[in-house]
Amino acid sequence: MKLVKAEIIAIGDELLYGQIVDTNSHWISQELDLIGVKVVRKTTIGDNRTDILAAFAEAEKRADVILITGGLGPTQDDLTKPLMAEYFGCGIIEFPRAVEAVTAFFKQRGREITPLNILQGHLPSCCTYVPNEVGTAPGMWFEKNNRYWMSMPGVPHEMKKLMKDFVLPKLPTVFSLPVIYHKVIKTVGIGESWLADLIRDWENALPEHIRLAYLPSLGQVKLRLTAFGTVRKKLEQEVAAQIALVLPQITSYVYGYDEETLESAIGKLLKNSGKTLALAESCTGGYISHLVTSIPGSSAYFNGSVVPYHNQFKENLVGVKSETLSAQGAVSEETVLEMAQGVKKLFGADFGLSSSGIAGPDGGTEEKPVGTVWIACAGEGFVEAKKLQLSQDRLLNIQITGVAVLNLLRICLIQNNK
Repeated sequence: MKLVKAEIIAIGDELLYGQIVDTNSHWISQELDLIGVKVVRKTTIGDNRTDILAAFAEAEKRADVILITGGLGPTQDDLTKPLMAEYFGCGIIEFPRAVEAVTAFFKQRGREITPLNILQGHLPSCCTYVPNEVGTAPGMWFEKNNRYWMSMPGVPHEMKKLMKDFVLPKLPTVFSLPVIYHKVIKTVGIGESWLADLIRDWENALPEHIRLAYLPSLGQVKLRLTAFGTVRKKLEQEVAAQIALVLPQITSYVYGYDEETLESAIGKLLKNSGKTLALAESCTGGYISHLVTSIPGSSAYFNGSVVPYHNQFKENLVGVKSETLSAQGAVSEETVLEMAQGVKKLFGADFGLSSSGIAGPDGGTEEKPVGTVWIACAGEGFVEAKKLQLSQDRLLNIQITGVAVLNLLRICLIQNNK
């Protein structure tokens, strides 16, 4: 079965200036994926005649379906409609149904329609008029040289309405579409290159219709398996079989699948084991507490937290010894061990977690440069610490520390339950 390829073209200077974020292309890609259409490129262009026409020509070379958003307003800087007419070699004429629709749109809202608004109902003669029930700019469908084009407004709710009502139902009538099935394995605590080395033989032995992609993020790597075929159930079974083959090699790093987050996986482990958690955060400033409490139902396992940012509160709130701070400093193994034990006791929790570090950009020394972070986890009869050496970026350091602390808890929970 031939793979159907699509290209998305987003038009508008405001997108290039960063004044508006292009959420349309992201949404369209997700919807096309669900029906088995593969997006091969997304292009963003300003309101420039030469660039737009060049983008049309390039898209036609590589895609079967070209979806265009933006540039359909009634003002002179909106170029999509006249340039599509030029590209397809036809004139712009009045479409009576389109004029009636835009007139009714204004009348229903008690607004006066202007001659400029009326022009919204004038479209390229070679297009199929697609009514826009929630706006004034109609959709335009073109067919030429076995390529299918759809032009839609850039306003997200108008674009989505046209996609759902017309484009998504239309494409399966034009193409024999394959099934595309994705499954994502979530890993933490191992870098992309190390993970790739670990599973190289398995990856090389994957069937031709199942592809693997590495999707790294802060402290985590997602393994996305994508299978192409005609029967979804069969693809699901084949992918499940491949996951069963690779899991023994990576199981200690896997925390979940698909949309599951590290914090939700931690929540499940705590709930299932009947354990509770408390946090003492210094350099992370409450960020980890935010992650934990972002999960509905976290009150069942999260007892509370403190942010003892200054040393006196490390002493007063969680019982770090003054001699520890004097001899070792706030950013040290000894301090985070005492913080973890202290907050565990303070909140009567089964596990206590702590963080203390130099997030930056200032405050580093030769002995303890910016990015030096210590984290710890205290449980029943044990306490464990780990040193991180991170970057010069403050926010990045906080986020990576959050992942590392939650992963340390995950490991302690698994070991505790054995």
